[in-house]
Amino acid sequence: MGQSQFGDCAMASNKKPRLKDKPALRRFLLVVSITLLGVFLLIIHMGKDSRSKSSFELDEDSSYKFNYSQFGEELNLPKQNTLSIELEKRNQMPPRNRDLYPRLAKDHTTIVLYVHNRPRYLKVVVESLSRVVGISETLLIVSHDGYFEEMNEIIESIRFCQVKQIFAPYSPHVFLDSFPGVSPKDCKDKDDAEKKHCNGTPDQYGNHRSPKIVSLKHHWWWMMNTVWDGLQETREDSNHILFIEEDHFIYPNAYRNLQMLTALKPKKCPDCYAANLAPCDVNSRGEGWDSLVAERMGNVGYAFNRTVWRKIHKKAREFCFFDDYNWDITMWATVYPSFGGPVYSLRGPRTSAVHFGKCGLHQGQGVKNACIDNGGVKIEVDKIDKVVNIKPEWEVRVFENQPGYKAGFKGWGGWGDERDRQLCLNFARMYHLEDTASM
Repeated sequence: MGQSQFGDCAMASNKKPRLKDKPALRRFLLVVSITLLGVFLLIIHMGKDSRSKSSFELDEDSSYKFNYSQFGEELNLPKQNTLSIELEKRNQMPPRNRDLYPRLAKDHTTIVLYVHNRPRYLKVVVESLSRVVGISETLLIVSHDGYFEEMNEIIESIRFCQVKQIFAPYSPHVFLDSFPGVSPKDCKDKDDAEKKHCNGTPDQYGNHRSPKIVSLKHHWWWMMNTVWDGLQETREDSNHILFIEEDHFIYPNAYRNLQMLTALKPKKCPDCYAANLAPCDVNSRGEGWDSLVAERMGNVGYAFNRTVWRKIHKKAREFCFFDDYNWDITMWATVYPSFGGPVYSLRGPRTSAVHFGKCGLHQGQGVKNACIDNGGVKIEVDKIDKVVNIKPEWEVRVFENQPGYKAGFKGWGGWGDERDRQLCLNFARMYHLEDTASM
């Protein structure tokens, strides 16, 4: 007992094991080997988890208040599947890149980019946004119509500003075998519901719903309601919010031009509802005048504030019951005319955003049908497009008589199913359960 056990072990380790100790040594080595193998496999598994957690794992952030939508049962929304629930959880995550950009500018203009599944388009848009002057001082919200890994990866690669992703949890692209996706008993094309014993209400042209088509209007309306009234980051925002799409090329001066337009709007065009980065004619690059322009609301790079959103939200029934699957045509043909007067948007004489998509709807998703010339987009950016090119002393030219969809247009159809109309109306009620009786 004169030496410690540690001393004995140290001395023993220098001796060759006796023959009768070999079985014990083998058992010891076997245990060590199994343990090391288990640790190795655990490390590999954790590594895989860390690489794949981008899909749905929530960040632990005790300072962030979760605002789950607890209105499903009250509004009789479609029963959610696993993916829908996970997407809704994902929507509660705080913006990324807050370590790089801890503070947003006091008077920043939030940018909302809404996308479906055109990754080649999205790469062009993201690249153009990365060159926008002032982009690092604001928040970029990306609203996804469905979940697509390649689209998600592109957005997760952004490092030039704070980024928050939201996913439409009731997108038809999330439900593969039930409404709002395709249900087994759904009527198709011009089926007679009584004879076929199928579900569905046809549109004004006798056609039954197509989930791929109705998702356009559903996504836009869900996004608007969620951004203005549901998200912690924006539901108290009184500034203008800019909305762009996955096929809109944004010029470097867009953000600063927009700030100039929104500042000038109260004095230069107090009756204007919004500011636009581009002419309502998507093929126009502007007139090049030394004046501002007031015209009907365009659908490329448009921005408005909460006051305008409240007016739009009050017209939920008009929006949800108009038989046209396009959100913009619905706005032009029924919502804006219901305001009782012209709805003008203020813009500069030279575009700061360009619609480059050659095909609409959800086309252009694959490599062969990407609808991009020679696999890329060639848009000239001159020196004048890199700096603010709007002057506060300019007067405003008003385009009073403009072509386009107006009140009285009956719509292109595709939006006749009562289920779609009710879901649309429920999106307007999500964050206003106390006001549902008035809708």
